[in-house]
Amino acid sequence: MKITDLLKEETMVLSLTAKTKQEVLDELINQLDRAGRLTDKVKMKEAIMARESHASTGIGEGIAIPHAKTAAVKTPSIAYGFSKDGIDFDSLDGQKAHLFFMIAATEDANQAHLQTLARLSQLLMDEDLRDQLRAAMSKREILEAIASKERELDQDETQEEEATPTKESKVLAVTACPTGIAHTYMAADALKKKAAQMGVAIKVETNGSEGVKNRLTDEDIADATAIIVAADKQVEMDRFKGKVVIEVPVAHAIRNTEELITKAVKQDGGVYEGGAGYTNKVVEAKAEQKGKQNAFYRHLMNGVSNMLPFVVGGGIIIALSFMFGIKAFDPEDPSFHPFAKVLMDIGGGTAFGLMVPILAGFIAMSIADRPGLAPGMVGGMLASTTGAGFLGGIIAGFLAGYIVVALRKALAGMPATLEGLKPMLLYPLLGILLTGLAMIYIISEPVAAMNAGLSNWLQGMGTANAVILGVVLGAMMAFDMGGPLNKAAFTFGIAMIADGNYMPHAAIMAAGMTPPLGLALATTLFKNKFTSEERQAGKTAYVLGASFITEGAIPFAAADPTRVIPSIVVGSAVAGALSMLFGATLPAPHGGLFVLPVVGNVGMYLVAIVAGTVVTALMLNILKRKIVE
Repeated sequence: MKITDLLKEETMVLSLTAKTKQEVLDELINQLDRAGRLTDKVKMKEAIMARESHASTGIGEGIAIPHAKTAAVKTPSIAYGFSKDGIDFDSLDGQKAHLFFMIAATEDANQAHLQTLARLSQLLMDEDLRDQLRAAMSKREILEAIASKERELDQDETQEEEATPTKESKVLAVTACPTGIAHTYMAADALKKKAAQMGVAIKVETNGSEGVKNRLTDEDIADATAIIVAADKQVEMDRFKGKVVIEVPVAHAIRNTEELITKAVKQDGGVYEGGAGYTNKVVEAKAEQKGKQNAFYRHLMNGVSNMLPFVVGGGIIIALSFMFGIKAFDPEDPSFHPFAKVLMDIGGGTAFGLMVPILAGFIAMSIADRPGLAPGMVGGMLASTTGAGFLGGIIAGFLAGYIVVALRKALAGMPATLEGLKPMLLYPLLGILLTGLAMIYIISEPVAAMNAGLSNWLQGMGTANAVILGVVLGAMMAFDMGGPLNKAAFTFGIAMIADGNYMPHAAIMAAGMTPPLGLALATTLFKNKFTSEERQAGKTAYVLGASFITEGAIPFAAADPTRVIPSIVVGSAVAGALSMLFGATLPAPHGGLFVLPVVGNVGMYLVAIVAGTVVTALMLNILKRKIVE
C-alpha cells in the first residue's frame, strides 16, 4: 500500500488557519470528518490527545505527525496541513512545525497499514521532499512529490537488500512508542536503513500495536555486540542482563540513527544489570520529568487494568442471574432456576473467583517482571480464600513483587552456570513459599477482620453517613474524569461488589454518568455558552454518558477547566449522594443505562442521575460566559 492510497485531496488543507497546537489538531480532525473518514471526531480527538500526553509528535525539522489508532476511524487515512508561519508544537528541536500529517488508523488496522503509515515519517526525513512540500501550490503537486519520493525509496530499499553487510558487529534494537503506530516503525526503518549503509548487521524488534514482531531470540542476544532500546514505553528488559544496552527515547533513533549505531558498534554504553523488570530508564525519566504516576499507582493500575475484564464480564453475568431472582441461583431457595445457577457459577464462581488473584499477580509482575506473576497470583488466591479480599490481594501483589526483587538481589552471586535455575525453579519456589507464609501467618487474618468491619459499617450505616460517602465518591468520579481519583473510587466500588455490598457502586456509576450527560444537556439548553464544535460534541456526550464513559467530558474540561470541572464535580456529588440516600443498588460494575434492569430501586436511581445532570447543566450556565463566534 502506498502513502498516496491514504492521503487524498479531500483530506488536505493547503493553508491552515490554526495558530496553536490544539487548533491545528482540531482543524485536521475536522478535515478528516468532513471527508467521511471518521465515525466520531470527539473520540478521535481523545485518542490523539492521549498519544500527545505521552510525548509530543512534533519530530523536528518543521514536521509534526500526530497519530492515533481508534474505533473512531472509519477508513485508514492521512490528513495533511501546511502552516506558512509555523505553529509551536512542542517539537523535539524546539522549532515551529510547518508540515502536519495526521495519521488516522482503524482499531483493527493490520500490519501493512501500520508499516505504510510509519513509512511516511521515513519519507519526511528527506530534506528535498520537505522543500517541495513547502513550495507546493496545489494538492496535486503534494501528492506527486510524495509519490515520486516513495518510488525512489522503493529503489533504494531494493539496492539495500542486495548489499551484504559485514558481520564484524551485530547490533540488536528494540523500538516502541506508546501507541505502537508510527514512531515504533519509523525508528525501526531508520535503524535498518542506516545500518545497511554503514555495513553493520542489525536485527530490530518492534513492540507495536499488533504485539511484538521480529522478536529477539536468546541466540541473537548472546551474539550481540550491543542492544539499542529506543522506547517510550515499558519493554522486556531482563533478557539483556550482562549485555551493553543503550537506552534512548524512540525519537532519538529516528533523528540520531548513525550516532546510535556507532555507539553500539563501539559498545559505548553501560552493561545492563537487570532487576528493573519491564521498566526502562527512558520510561522512568519521562515519568519523573512530567510528574506522572508514582511507582505505587503504576503497579496498582497494572493489576486493576488486567483485572477489569474479569470484573466487567463476570459482574454483568452475575447481574443477569439476578434477573431470575436475587436468590434464584441457590438450589435451597424457592425461586431457584437452573440457568441462574449456571450464570452465577460462570460469573461469580469463576470470573469473580479469578479477580483477586489476577489483580495481585499483575501487580507483582509490574514490579518484578514475569517471575513475580506466580507468587502474586498465589498470594491473591490466599487473600481471596481467607477473607482478606480485595485489599488483601493488593497487599499480596506488592508483597510478592518485592519479595522476588529481594530474591534477585540475594541470588545475584550464584555461579553463571546456575542462572537457568532462577526463573524456572528458585524464583517460583521461594517466591510462592515466602508470599504464602506471609499471607497466612501475618496478613490475611487482620485484613479479613478489617474487611468484615468495613462491611458491617457500610451495612449498618446511617442515612447521613451514606449521603456523605455518596458525595465523596461522586466528587472523585468527576474531578479527574478517568484519572487516579476516578479510578480509586471505581476500584472501591468493585471491592464492595465483591463483598456483596451493592450500594456504593450504584452511586459511583450514577456519578460517573453525570459529567458527560450534564455537559450534553447544557449544550442543548444553553447553546450560546458553547462553540458550534462543542455543541456537536454534546450530541456524542449523550451516548458516552449513557454508557458510563466519564471521559466524554474531557474535551469540554480541557477547553475550560476552571468552569467545567467545578460544575461536573457538584453535579456528580449530587448524583452520588441521592443514589445513596435512595438506597439504590447495582451488582454490575459497568454498563451505564444498559444495566438498569438489575438496579435496585431503579426509579429513584434514575431520579439521582437526572438530578445530577440538571445540576451540572445549570452550574455550567451560571459559570460559563457567552460565546461570540
